[in-house]
Amino acid sequence: MGGVGILLLLLPLAGAGVAWRPPKGKCSLFCSCSKDSVLCEGSPDLPDVFPPTLLSLSLVRTRVTQLKAGSFLRTPSLHLLLFTSNSFSVIEDDAFAGLSHLQYLFIEDNEIGSISKNALRGLRSLTHLSLANNHLETLPRFLFRGLETLTHVDLRGNPFQCDCRMLWLLRWMSSVNASVGTGACAGPAALAHLQLRHLDPKTFKCRAIELSWFQTVGESALGVELFSYQGEPHIVLAQPFAGRCLILAWDYSLQSFQAKEELSAPSVVSCKPLVLGLRLFVLAARLWGGSQLWAQASPDLRLAPMQALAPRRLLRPNDAELLWLDGQPCFVVADASKAGSTTLLCRDGPGFYPRQSLHAWHRDTDAEALELDGRPHLLLASVSQRPVLFHWSGGRFERRTDIPEAEDVYATRHFQAGGDVFLCLTRYIGDSMLMRWDGSMFRLLQQLPSRGAHVFQPVLTARDQLAILGSDFAFSHVFRLEPDKRLLEPLQELGPPALVAPRAFAHVTMAGKHFLFAACFKGPTQIYRIHELDLSA
Repeated sequence: MGGVGILLLLLPLAGAGVAWRPPKGKCSLFCSCSKDSVLCEGSPDLPDVFPPTLLSLSLVRTRVTQLKAGSFLRTPSLHLLLFTSNSFSVIEDDAFAGLSHLQYLFIEDNEIGSISKNALRGLRSLTHLSLANNHLETLPRFLFRGLETLTHVDLRGNPFQCDCRMLWLLRWMSSVNASVGTGACAGPAALAHLQLRHLDPKTFKCRAIELSWFQTVGESALGVELFSYQGEPHIVLAQPFAGRCLILAWDYSLQSFQAKEELSAPSVVSCKPLVLGLRLFVLAARLWGGSQLWAQASPDLRLAPMQALAPRRLLRPNDAELLWLDGQPCFVVADASKAGSTTLLCRDGPGFYPRQSLHAWHRDTDAEALELDGRPHLLLASVSQRPVLFHWSGGRFERRTDIPEAEDVYATRHFQAGGDVFLCLTRYIGDSMLMRWDGSMFRLLQQLPSRGAHVFQPVLTARDQLAILGSDFAFSHVFRLEPDKRLLEPLQELGPPALVAPRAFAHVTMAGKHFLFAACFKGPTQIYRIHELDLSA
């Protein structure tokens, strides 16, 4: 039953026809008054003098522009309040303050396009609420908070936009015993004309990720790696032009990342950390002058050169990866020289020594260690052929297969999600690719345009699987994996002047905050703060 109908039923209770003549000037010219009810029509403002025992008030076609806080403090005994065909468009916070006995509130057929989130605060006796036939596209979150006595709510006739702003309402509807008339969605187009009560809250994607600049670390870098030492996260940057591996740690007093240690490594391309017990090792793969292994020399994270690594085999390293084989730590170094070969180095006594030469003469640009079918695998990308997948068998890597439809792949990175193994393939020009392991080989899922890309890297944050496709010529693109579709959806663009020619990314959690490190070849390393946004707020 509409608000006017309920009002007609209640009016006989207001004195049953008992005449009441207010003192002269106490009833507005635009109002009809009885002992405990008032009906005002066409009033230019809200009347401010009412009978002390007023139980019901109806305002019809008034010229009031907005309902302000405390508009009805002089009518604390009201049980019913009705607005219809009025011109006001805004209801402010605490507009109905003081109406602790109000049971029926009908705001129907008005011009209302906005209602504040605390507009209904204090209506602890309210049982019937109608906001029908207004111009509301959304309702503020927690509008009905504290209204535990509600039994009937009418929201029909509003042009609701059924987006994330309405998610709270869908959840509220499913959690209360009140009868709710919701009407249909006016938008977006995909949901137009659907009844609100038929919408599934689980289909709404209302979380967003946003990256904002946080800090710059001087000097360009080719790589960034994360490791944990004594319970604290540390970051190591490969800085070829500065000629060092730079180790960073969080400074709690400055609330920023600061240099902790640096290792001399001219022309370094990769600084790969390894923590064994209380001891830290860092492999510094260098284009010129020979690759080295550094080891911790003192408890305060000071390191010293320990070993020259395979000087006759590692002629032009381009990448280094850490992997564990048969319970032993190993490094694989991808060699891009014509005469060199990618080399597997495993721990033997105090140092790391060549265990196997792989893929000779193929000018490998990248190595990726991964596990498939419960066994260690190694994927090598090369400028001379398609990426080749090796598997660990009998104490050595044996060729298993290559990746079809994947020419000119510069680098590969894998990640796991929902029990599946995915692969990001970086191509400099053309289309980089997202693939998924089907049990025998990697199959193409998605192609993403590349413009000077040297990195297409998955990054796992606290709750989201991201992938970042870098660009030397334009903006880099941040994607998020949508679990339902198993595809990457665009999230954000990062670009000049801060982010220039990115080469590697790493996610770091520190002091309850999430950060993204971006190593750049043509500019300083950039650190971004990762913010999680609730679009339903």
